[in-house]
Amino acid sequence: MRREELAHVLRAAARVAGDPDILVLGSQAILGTFGEDDLPEIAWLSVEADLAFFDDDDSAKANLVDGAIGELSSFHQTFAYYAQGVDVSTAILPVGWRERLVRFDARAAEPATALCLERHDLIVAKLAAHREKDFAFAYALLEARLADLGTLLDRAALLPAGHGVARARVIDWLRGSGHRLGLTPDAPGSE
Repeated sequence: MRREELAHVLRAAARVAGDPDILVLGSQAILGTFGEDDLPEIAWLSVEADLAFFDDDDSAKANLVDGAIGELSSFHQTFAYYAQGVDVSTAILPVGWRERLVRFDARAAEPATALCLERHDLIVAKLAAHREKDFAFAYALLEARLADLGTLLDRAALLPAGHGVARARVIDWLRGSGHRLGLTPDAPGSE
């Protein structure tokens, strides 16, 4: 999904849910920091944007988005990309993630005023999800030097206490991948 396509999804989601305040949780959150031309292809290839609303305790807005512009909807069939309405609690996120959110700066997204996970928080959340596609996403960003290994290790340490197993797995994966890529937390140019 390219930035202009994410802007289209956000614009539609804001109108469907009647709420402009949207959080981009999935891999497309990386488009809040980088344009697709600056990213490895695997980082923006997904046709799905995971969107959550800050004020959606009963997931009613997420369900509206799923029904109107979700997978297999006419929106999906027309544009070949779609939104998935999710709950903010879907992801395992490092403590303090709300203070690090990045604004998706695109007038084409209006009326949405979307915020995206900061890239290091995003990568750690994806690694905590422990899916093959998330490992490939994280590895590609590390390989492209678009994320800092030291910052990622710091963020992994901030995963909530109730997710100790996920935290340990993420740290092990980061150390192993960093070694394979010749990165160390203190190496100049590791970001």
